[in-house]
Amino acid sequence: MKQKLKVGIIGCGAIAVKKHLPGLQKLNSVDIVAFCNRNILKAKTAAREFGTADAKIYGDYREMLKDATIDVVHVCTPNASHAEITIAALEAGKHVMCEKPMAKTSEEAKRMLAVAEKTNKKLSIGYNNRFRADSQYLYKAVKRGDLGEIYYAKALALRRRAVPTWGVFLDAEKQGGGPLIDIGSHALDLTLWMMDNYKPHVVMGSVYHKLGRKRGAANAFGPWDPQAFEVEDSAFGFIKMHNGATVTLESSWALNTLDVGEGKCSLSGTEGGADMMDGLRIHGEDFGKLYTTNVELNPENVAFFEGKTENAEDLEMRTWIEAILNDSEPVVKAGEALVVTQILEAIYESAKIGRAVYFD
Repeated sequence: MKQKLKVGIIGCGAIAVKKHLPGLQKLNSVDIVAFCNRNILKAKTAAREFGTADAKIYGDYREMLKDATIDVVHVCTPNASHAEITIAALEAGKHVMCEKPMAKTSEEAKRMLAVAEKTNKKLSIGYNNRFRADSQYLYKAVKRGDLGEIYYAKALALRRRAVPTWGVFLDAEKQGGGPLIDIGSHALDLTLWMMDNYKPHVVMGSVYHKLGRKRGAANAFGPWDPQAFEVEDSAFGFIKMHNGATVTLESSWALNTLDVGEGKCSLSGTEGGADMMDGLRIHGEDFGKLYTTNVELNPENVAFFEGKTENAEDLEMRTWIEAILNDSEPVVKAGEALVVTQILEAIYESAKIGRAVYFD
């Protein structure tokens, strides 16, 4: 494997220029050589800031994929096109990182995984919350057995009023859903990863379209258009795993609650518990007494030195590229992301039919 990978970006919107491209640009093992966006101006702007001097610009991803020198493709487009573009890139001989969720439907996600296996190309999904400092610490503690068997967990992705009003977030056809498939996807991935449990048995779901009908509503990103608000404003799931463990998932863009937080989980095990609700707290009992430990994740301030830290997004990009160079498994495996998509789909389906959805 050559030690300098050529990367192409498909979709040059906010998620590309704020997450993927800054992290990739910092890597000496990467050259970002191609930028594709239907709005050519966006591709040109991204290329000027992040690309090589001779970076190529495309308006059609199919043309970009014809370039045999490109090793890796990042798919940063709306959910409805994830499967189509990812499959085409894999079949063109590229390794692919696709933004979350893996796909709009589980059938699309299954096809993506099948093609990755057939082509022997690496496929990973952009679940960057796994790479936060608190997530990394807690994952190590769980792997060490500090919490014992985790049999109950909560996945939290609640906003009081923060409906994204740009792009296609409110478009049901292009996105496949609202907060559940958007930020709920992150929280569920993080929770299942901590539990190392990817065998759902049955799912019950509730999906609400309550506050999206309001006009002139308070919102962090400005008022939304009720006519354009096609997706849910909140959704909730109850998930029972094959081994009997239970996971609850709460997600909202708009909900009358003060219990807010995104990309968080709480875990209850036979030996202890942990949560991310007020920093990272790990708790249990010892010598007949209960204890709670607040983990200090930030380095202490020292005069003239602020410490060196790698943010979650940069760590995500670095470990992904290293997986390709070292021919190792990505941190976020496509098979795990498929299960996340299957559960999200089951929550939507359960809410639609009014009863539980069972997995084989």
